[in-house]
Amino acid sequence: MPWNESTRMDERRAFVEAYLTGRFGMQELCRSVGVSRPTGYLWVERYRRQGEAGLFDRSHAPQHCPHRTPAAVVERLVGLRRQHPHWGPRKLLRIAAKRWPQLPLPSRSATAGILRRAGLVTERRRRAPASERAAQAAQTPSVPNALWTIDFKGQFRTGDHCWCYPLTVVDAASRCLLECHGQPRPDAAPTAQRLRRLFREQGLPECIHSDNGAPFASVGIGGLSRVSLEWLRLGIRIERSRPACPQDNASHERMHRTLKQATARPPAAHLAAQQRRFDRFRQEFNFERPHEALADHTPAEFYRPSPRPYPERLPEPHYPGHFDWRRISHAGELRWHGRHLFLGSVFAGEQIGLEEIDDGVWSVYFAHHLLARLDEHLGRLIEVPV
Repeated sequence: MPWNESTRMDERRAFVEAYLTGRFGMQELCRSVGVSRPTGYLWVERYRRQGEAGLFDRSHAPQHCPHRTPAAVVERLVGLRRQHPHWGPRKLLRIAAKRWPQLPLPSRSATAGILRRAGLVTERRRRAPASERAAQAAQTPSVPNALWTIDFKGQFRTGDHCWCYPLTVVDAASRCLLECHGQPRPDAAPTAQRLRRLFREQGLPECIHSDNGAPFASVGIGGLSRVSLEWLRLGIRIERSRPACPQDNASHERMHRTLKQATARPPAAHLAAQQRRFDRFRQEFNFERPHEALADHTPAEFYRPSPRPYPERLPEPHYPGHFDWRRISHAGELRWHGRHLFLGSVFAGEQIGLEEIDDGVWSVYFAHHLLARLDEHLGRLIEVPV
């Protein structure tokens, strides 16, 4: 062949010039560059009529599209996306339909194209497989306050270099963000104080799910902390995530990613300003943002406060009549038939219950929570898996 391949335009120009010399046949030339004969004849015809300009690729898009989204609709969808940069087409269309019911809104795929052309689409993390999402949905309670999830997640420094630890509490059934409070440290005392305030406002849940870290759990017997001990005295059951298994609290983890994207990139100047961002996010998350798991309704449309009120005084644990019970010493010890068995300082001054399950073997409970086995023959406490 009388040419060297460099660019697409060079190849087409050389193709046409070689054909016009009359020394090469169309079939031979088309085979050498891997195109069909109709394409080869088309290049030659365009070159004869338009010169080199006829060899450029042409758009196959129609010059007129009667179904194109009106400019006014595009402008409003783009503005809505800029207002809520982490919302996808489904949520944006849901809000747009409420605000502007008279507008002819495009499909979700068309909306995605509009956002992409406006440069408002970033690479998203891979979603969990549909089977995994279905399994999570099957485990989610159907009524509010059956399960609350709680976590400290994604601590960061504000502009004045102070730490912010966001404490968040979510109702699993309604996805309602009940608490979103930035604390300088994840300490037990301020955390318990925030939760007591929440219990007074919303009532008590049946169960609380947390991870295995402080201040919700400990490495001691039963995995309890001062905070979770108080939950048990209130009659609240406790669930824990498995170690290194964030998928056990998947919906809460997803909410935290959204929270951090919307409020902490970049962080506010100081903790008070950061809290104002958290408050605005909570308002939007509960009352404006449609949720896919709720058929695109908002959490506030589903959530209702619990009918279980927070008591004026923290009740003592109650044990069945066949239980024996002991009060733990201020040193955290269980006194049993002349022995002093260390249970943990977290139990100092608390009542624990003991149920004999075999000759000389007792189950040790705090409220309804199994802590350990007491073996009189060995003279020691045996931990049970948390």
